[in-house]
Amino acid sequence: MRLPLLALLATGPAHGYQLRRALESTFGPAYQRTNDGQVYVTLGRLEKSGLIEGQDVAQDGRPSKRVFVLTEDGRAELAAWFARPSEGGKVREDFFLKLVLGPHTRLADPRALIDLQRSHCLAAIRGLHATADRSEGHGVSRLLIEGEVLHLKAELDWLERCQQEFT
Repeated sequence: MRLPLLALLATGPAHGYQLRRALESTFGPAYQRTNDGQVYVTLGRLEKSGLIEGQDVAQDGRPSKRVFVLTEDGRAELAAWFARPSEGGKVREDFFLKLVLGPHTRLADPRALIDLQRSHCLAAIRGLHATADRSEGHGVSRLLIEGEVLHLKAELDWLERCQQEFT
């Protein structure tokens, strides 16, 4: 939740409730439902780490709100996230977040994100083929490698669909 909150704050100052609603309206049912507690705990951690700054703003006849803004360190962390390919067990979720939030922040172009991820997948497939060539006589290892290649090919197909959506 850290990086999506940073991305939303890249579009302008907001308080916790606004950020939770922005997550829900931006992603709809495709994103897990968040609660205010998750948002405020994450905002506290981001503030402690210097990625955002909060300021209490008074309201007429109501308790003050804490409004958060992105710091330069936060903007740099967000830009670094957009600049690296998604890896690990939740590639599609991480990449999906980048793809949806990138245009809102003006820090990442969807087509550039898709190209970066596609290049990463192709390089990974080449590396796995090289590993498979060295795995002669290890049928079980080759099955594992083949499974990973098939996952990467499925990701490439999905990236093609993403490309169609953003062109």
